[in-house]
Amino acid sequence: MKKVVDIQTKKQTINDLIKQMSIAGGFSAKHLATSVDIVEDMIKDKDCLKFLSFPACIIATGTRGVIRDCVKEKYFDVIITTCGTLDHDLARSFKNYYEGRFLMNDKELHRKNIHRLGNVLVPIKSYGIIIEKFMTKFLNRIYKEGKKELSTYEFCWELGKEINNKDSILYWAYKNKIPVVIPGITDGAVGYQLWQFYQDHDFKIDVLKDETLLSDLIWNAKKSGAVLIGGGISKHHTIWWNQFRNGLDYAVYLTTAVEWDGSLSGARPREAISWSKIKEKAKMVTVNGDATISFPLIISALKERLK
Repeated sequence: MKKVVDIQTKKQTINDLIKQMSIAGGFSAKHLATSVDIVEDMIKDKDCLKFLSFPACIIATGTRGVIRDCVKEKYFDVIITTCGTLDHDLARSFKNYYEGRFLMNDKELHRKNIHRLGNVLVPIKSYGIIIEKFMTKFLNRIYKEGKKELSTYEFCWELGKEINNKDSILYWAYKNKIPVVIPGITDGAVGYQLWQFYQDHDFKIDVLKDETLLSDLIWNAKKSGAVLIGGGISKHHTIWWNQFRNGLDYAVYLTTAVEWDGSLSGARPREAISWSKIKEKAKMVTVNGDATISFPLIISALKERLK
């Protein structure tokens, strides 16, 4: 048995604090510390194919910068996310979002043409308008270049190239040729613009080409690991493909959801074992809590270790 050691509130690095959490005994702090150890092992494992999945909502927050740095530093080999990630990354590359509060008068915000995403305010001029103008110009350009059928990861690279902003996740995905796969590509403003363009152009998104890429990567991987933020289609698509190699070797879940309603978002790694989506002997942990808190801490501590 290991004794519980008190955390010392002294001047220290984030990694020092995480190390203290690892011997503090409980509760979620212990899981957070364990997650850093697992992610470190995964990143250092040269035989491991590394996935990062997340929902779009966090890209409306400052956590976008943490994910951007992960892509810039090539910590992950594949990104699986939702169409809204493209929306927010594109929009914030040119316009600002603003701080708000969860308890605001939404009728008043509606009259002022301001969307509310949790406690983030998204003016219409910073979202729908900028996306429509950008996408119209962008799609016409690539169409004239003869690019009439693209997978979502190829489309994201083209989008990152066009954005050409170092604050952008998609820009660094393009620069580093890290695939960004969007299984639900039509579920967002960018996806809607694709559909609009398709109405009078012979332009298509080939989602099955994305699946071919994932198949090739999975079948050639000696090991695989993933950090999975939240749930939904991006989480499921990640663990779904990994069942074909008998499961992930490393798995870190960051979630606010409960498991007793049967939701995928709340499902724990032990449930994924029953589906062969995570291996029985995998290194795995669930960190309960808001990823806008946990993920920046994990990556900041990781960066200190990798130096």
